[in-house]
Parts: sequence; C-alpha cells; structure tokens
Amino acid sequence: MRRGVLTTLLILAGVALGTATAAETAVEPASSTRRLRIVSLNPSLTEILLSLDAADSLVGVDDYSARQQPSVAELPRVGGLFSPNLEAIVALEPDVVVVVPAAQQRDLGERLKELGIRVVSLPNHRLEEVLTSITELGALVDRIEAAAARVAVIRRAVNESRSATSDAPHPRTVMVIQRDPLYVVGAGSYLHELLDVAGARNLAAGFSEAYPKVGLEWLLAAAPDVILDASPDPVQAEAYWSRWPSLPAVGANRIVVLPASAWRPGPFLEESLQLLADALRPTQTPVAP
Repeated sequence: MRRGVLTTLLILAGVALGTATAAETAVEPASSTRRLRIVSLNPSLTEILLSLDAADSLVGVDDYSARQQPSVAELPRVGGLFSPNLEAIVALEPDVVVVVPAAQQRDLGERLKELGIRVVSLPNHRLEEVLTSITELGALVDRIEAAAARVAVIRRAVNESRSATSDAPHPRTVMVIQRDPLYVVGAGSYLHELLDVAGARNLAAGFSEAYPKVGLEWLLAAAPDVILDASPDPVQAEAYWSRWPSLPAVGANRIVVLPASAWRPGPFLEESLQLLADALRPTQTPVAP
C-alpha cells in the first residue's frame, strides 16, 4: 500500500509528525459588511466550508483540496499539505488562513501571523474536535445555523448507532491504514471513536497512539473477525490478506475495503458511521467496488 495513505490521513486529522500548539483557538464571527477571504490548507476544513455553503469565501486551497473537491478545482493552489507556499498564500491577500495544528503547518502559521494575517488552527483528530471545527467555521463565515444543523445530524447518528449496537455482538475488528509497514487505528483518533460507536471492538485500542505501527505477528495473534482496509485497490487488498487463511476475517470473507470518504474527519461523519456499521454486519459484501 502506498505510504501516502497513512501520511495523508494523519495530515487530514492534524496529527502528523507531532502536534503544534494551535495558532488561534477563538474564532471571531464574520463581518456582516464584507465576506472574508479565506485560504484553506486542509481538505477536511475545505470540505466543512463547502458543506456550509461558504465556497464564495474561499480564495485559495491546498493541492489536495483542489484534487478532492471539484467545486474548488479552479481556485488558486497554494502548495501541498506538507509544503504550503507562503508567497502564494500572501499574494491572495487573505483575511484568514485555516489550518490544522500539525507540525508541517506550524512554522507557516507563525510566519503568516508575523505578516499580520490571521490564522485559525482547528484540530480534528477526535470526534468532538471535528464537531467543534464545524461550529467554529460556521461562526467564522456567518453560517452558524447551518453549522449547528450539521452538528445535530452527526450527533443524532452517533446516538442512534450507540442505541442500535448496545446489546449487539461487537465484532473483533482491526482497521488497517497501511499494510507495508503495518499501521492500524489505535485509541487516540476519531476513527477509533467511530468504530466504537458503530459497534466494533477495536483490537488495537490498547495502543495509545492514534495510528500505531504494529508487526504482522501482532495482527495474526489478534485474530480479528473483521479487517477494514484503506487500500485504494480492493483486488490487491483481497490478494494480500488471502495469504493468511488462518485469520478469522479471511476465513469468513470479511476483508472490507472502505471508500476514502469513510476515513475523512469531515462534515459528513454520519455517512462514515453508516459505512462502518454496514461493514461490520455479517451479511455485508466483503470488498467494496
């Protein structure tokens, strides 16, 4: 599996290679007289702004956002997740730059503040942090009601899923972010929380890291009933895991490749939760198309 699957997910969640102190935690509401000019340096934050009908405030985005979201594909690009371009950002004369508190964007945020550009840093590697990001971005672009409605939809889905799975069997599950080397979802991430809500028993919950590196021996000993795989190639994933027929997940044909949308800490977590819940059902189709 390509290394980018892991590193991109970590940057999406704002935890890659160390977490920096937030550049700014309080979000001031938008002015009623002029729309803000916003540059987004994170695809999850871009997606939240788009979900709040704030596309007209975006004047620039990171490369990944432009590739992922067709509605911003024509906006100026200001570099990659790991290498945002300071000059390109400044040239757009933004009022606000929204980032995640990852080490890759920490120094950039400090330099932008030195130039008098407001930086809003929003962590989103836990479920409540994602909901807070939606709320705070809603306040930033004067879409407070829309943000509250989006958060309410997600909270309702979480509550309903908890109720539906409280008395149901909890399949022993491993969520694999990358296969070579092997990284899985540990206890310190929103994905672990979604797994729990969806009714899974995350076998990697004993690791405090969000995405721990583990040995194949650990996974074979854990013997998961379900393996959720982040591979972009379902056929490749199935071929890989078939090499270990002793794994219960392989024997029961429960290797599940989820679409990329299931892994993003964005504004539609109720859809991610539904995908996970479907994957955990014994009757679910093993590998997504």
